[in-house]
Amino acid sequence: MSTLIVLLPPRDPAVPSQEWQLPELPFVLLDKSGRTQRAGRSALALLPRATSTVLMVAARDLLMMPTTLPPLRGPKLRQALPNIVEDQLIQDPQTCHIAVDPQPVAGGRQVLAIIDRGWFRFICEAFTTAGHRSLRAVPVTRCLPQTAKAATTAEVAERVNAGEPAMAGAVEVATSLPGLAPVVAPDAAAVVPMVAAVLGAVVQTAPALLLEGAGESGVPRVELAIARGVQGEGLAVPANAVNATLGALAGAASVSLYMLTEMPGNEPSLGNTSPARLAAHIHGASPLPFEQLARRALECRFDLCQFEFASQPWRLDRATLRRLRLPVLLAVGALLISIVGANVQWMMLARQRDAINTDMTRLLLDTFPKTTVVLDAPDQMSRQLQQLRVAAGELSPDDFLSLADGLARSMAPVPVNGIAGLDYHDRRLDVTFKPEIKLDADFPKRLARNGLSGAIDSNTGKWTIRNGQ
Repeated sequence: MSTLIVLLPPRDPAVPSQEWQLPELPFVLLDKSGRTQRAGRSALALLPRATSTVLMVAARDLLMMPTTLPPLRGPKLRQALPNIVEDQLIQDPQTCHIAVDPQPVAGGRQVLAIIDRGWFRFICEAFTTAGHRSLRAVPVTRCLPQTAKAATTAEVAERVNAGEPAMAGAVEVATSLPGLAPVVAPDAAAVVPMVAAVLGAVVQTAPALLLEGAGESGVPRVELAIARGVQGEGLAVPANAVNATLGALAGAASVSLYMLTEMPGNEPSLGNTSPARLAAHIHGASPLPFEQLARRALECRFDLCQFEFASQPWRLDRATLRRLRLPVLLAVGALLISIVGANVQWMMLARQRDAINTDMTRLLLDTFPKTTVVLDAPDQMSRQLQQLRVAAGELSPDDFLSLADGLARSMAPVPVNGIAGLDYHDRRLDVTFKPEIKLDADFPKRLARNGLSGAIDSNTGKWTIRNGQ
């Protein structure tokens, strides 16, 4: 089972929804064994197809917050979520898609990821229309490298007892960013480390450039993804302000800074947004290969495609209908041909049946012109012929003499005086043999050869002989 992993760009707030377009997207294609098959940057329509597609949603598009949820499930929970987060949002919560992290956090709370529903629907429909049926979307902040365990008050106390400098009743946490001194925070149960990653330069539109007055000579803005444990956020800041911004946001927490490298399609260039120029403004950043970020997306279990966006591979969309158009037309054509053929054959057989019935009726009326009503021509013909045989003195196969004659021819090994009695009624012959007579096993076969059928009554021991024709 192959997997396609795609990094999505953030939504540009300066572009209206009717003008949304996706640029060329960086991707990694993995086979079922996890080996990299392809990596590059491509337009949506030209992305390779895979069994499943994982989308890494930009950090700026998501608001992640922990909260306590009521004990609801399914549609009822979906209806309650906007009321839970409405105090934390500026825009109408009804216009947002809210996904719930299945993994609870401390205190029984759960993390919610909030994204603009229109933008998320645009992304999902674009990939579905392009033929990517099994979609899964994960926050890009969940794909960043994990940090070390948070420093607790007990651990700091051990360091103080060991002779390390620390203020009484405070937690001292060092930062990995150069130029920032260690921060001393008030007493706390734990300090969550911060992981930040520079994911490249911000692609701005012309209106945004006019508003900010930025040009090629200015400092480029970069996409900054920040993860604090299970929570995450995203910013767009000038490249030369990344270190100061992280220092201000980190507070007492340690900071691990990464810069996305080996991005497919990022050829060396001399522009301000080239990786080399960006690295000159950012200090202390460790390299984060794009393939490592993509593989971390496979480990994330927080799927944003929930509720109405849940992946349904069996759902028929326009792209699937276009692909199935020819097979469906062929199947409908074959069905119509089979129906027409069956009806034509039925009509032909019905005409043959009517012709045969007409011939039998004509033959009956020609043979017996006094017949006034014809209900079943073959049966009426048979009964009329039987009456003629009786009138001519011929024996009927059901007469006593005919049955007795056939029985006599079938008695071969049985002595003639072995019969104790004969009883004829209802066109059958009941034969009673003497107690000392033992009939052989071939007696029924001899009856059949003479046109008779015989059966023994287990209660009385009598044989019932009938005409076998």
